Amino acid sequence: MRGFPEHVASSAINHLQHTGLINDLALAEDLKRKAITTKFLSQGSARRFMLARGIPKEIVDRTLIYDEKQDRENAKKLIDRKMRTLKNYSPEKIKRRLYALLLRKGYSYETIKVLLKENNLKED
Repeated sequence: MRGFPEHVASSAINHLQHTGLINDLALAEDLKRKAITTKFLSQGSARRFMLARGIPKEIVDRTLIYDEKQDRENAKKLIDRKMRTLKNYSPEKIKRRLYALLLRKGYSYETIKVLLKENNLKED
């Protein structure tokens, strides 16, 4: 730590870890929840989000286990939320916007294709 002797900094970090204020696993769980339930990211994008925030790969791997069913459910929620704002558009425009949104959020082509078909918006 800048401006502090090494022994003072390590003592402070040890104290914070001992009291539970520094906990990478808890932070990883919180970031996972934020990425998936708030940002509606795919699990692959959630992984990248957590790694970008500095969570060690081992903790990300332990926290985020790929579940295709959960990924599809999350994408369905995102589509349902977005459809409220798209209801006045043509089916073609709705399909394009949903497709682009799901791609930006990191969902696979196969997942997008299935979900668009379920919503009667066939993928070309």
